[in-house]
Amino acid sequence: MAEPPILYSFRRCPYAMRARLALLASKTVCEIREIKLSAKPAEMLVISPKATVPVLRLPDGRVIDESLDIMRWALARNDPEGWLERSDDALTAGNDGPFKYHLDRYKYADRHQADPAEHRAAGLDLLRPLEARLQASFYLCGDAMGLADAALMPFVRQYAATDQVWFDALPLPGLQAWLARLTAPPMFDAAMVRLAPWKSGDAPTLFSADRA
Repeated sequence: MAEPPILYSFRRCPYAMRARLALLASKTVCEIREIKLSAKPAEMLVISPKATVPVLRLPDGRVIDESLDIMRWALARNDPEGWLERSDDALTAGNDGPFKYHLDRYKYADRHQADPAEHRAAGLDLLRPLEARLQASFYLCGDAMGLADAALMPFVRQYAATDQVWFDALPLPGLQAWLARLTAPPMFDAAMVRLAPWKSGDAPTLFSADRA
């Protein structure tokens, strides 16, 4: 077997989560290295000084350290479900920009010295257009899952989980059903595999669709 790519990841990071989903969808086998945020391995810092996950090191030495770039690289190699056909750059930019801004200040209000109610409301306003789309189709770009769904879901999931009871009571049936579909087994369970933090010298742990 050829040397696989190496993915530095953190289970709960939404950026790493969407990268893992695309790697699974593309049936890309890689070595996965779960990191501890307070003790990032030197091997990762050498190849990606920005020190954020995910980071994918390819067998030829190239490094991809942006989550969307990892998704597109994986799906360009193999896209059996046609995820690339169902992408939306404007939706993704809105998620990674304004929505992530308000999500951080809602979920981590103390850290940002922010009013969580204000940012929860602003986040909800940004979710309403998604609800409108999901009233018309099962997924954001049609009736099958695509890159847009995988790119946004981890962040919407984090928003919902901040106060799950409150979120479940909202009049957002399309969004709630979409989130339930995307977090159902088997793919989501495979993407959320629990691993001990990697350290130099550990035996490789392979991450692949075979886990699903």
